[in-house]
Amino acid sequence: MNEIYDPIAKLMGQWSMGINWGSILLRTVLSVLLGAVVGCERSSKRHSAGLRTFILVTFGATVAMMLELYLNVTLGGSVHILSAAVVIAVAIVSQNSVLFSSRNQIKGLTTSVALWVCGIIGLTAGAGFYMVTLVAFAALMCSLSLFPAFEKYLKDRSNHFEVHLELKSSSYLQDFMTTLRELGLRIDDIEVNPAYVNSGLSVYSVSLTIDSEELKKYKTHGQIIEALGTLDYVHHIEEMQG
Repeated sequence: MNEIYDPIAKLMGQWSMGINWGSILLRTVLSVLLGAVVGCERSSKRHSAGLRTFILVTFGATVAMMLELYLNVTLGGSVHILSAAVVIAVAIVSQNSVLFSSRNQIKGLTTSVALWVCGIIGLTAGAGFYMVTLVAFAALMCSLSLFPAFEKYLKDRSNHFEVHLELKSSSYLQDFMTTLRELGLRIDDIEVNPAYVNSGLSVYSVSLTIDSEELKKYKTHGQIIEALGTLDYVHHIEEMQG
């Protein structure tokens, strides 16, 4: 099966397809290296799950898969408990890395999914599917490193966005809403943020839609928010990231 589906294993030889000291070392080193690269990328962007976390998740999944393959050979059966347990365990760890900030923004969602994907990559490395492992790793790195700029461009050109708004007083909310309408912005939803009740500020999460054709053509979200931030009664305003 490996000869058909994994050209890299076929190229390296029969030793890389089975469970032996050479293949164990190769798969372990491969998983550690790939996990380290992803971990460095996340650490460089100041995410909580960094180098060691990604190495351990990928390495652990690889070891679990190799043990599963070994048990299948020695017991002559088909055991899939370990790989399933790894997927579930990594999913739980990933879920715990997702946080909600005081500004009602979800933090760590991309890192959480990346951890889960690294667990899957670790399983493929442990199984000796080298081509699948490298292709999946390349796709993951493209998603983390190359796509964010394109994603930001799409979001910035969207007619819908949400802002975190801090007003110096709740009495200014009506003035702010009037200004939005004059600019050609429609308020879809507005919620008071309870995390700032005793801060002395009036804080809101505001969902907006750009109705003005001029704004749609010539203004980005950043430019609109920058303009709103110049209002005297606005203490702080920024776009919320989903």
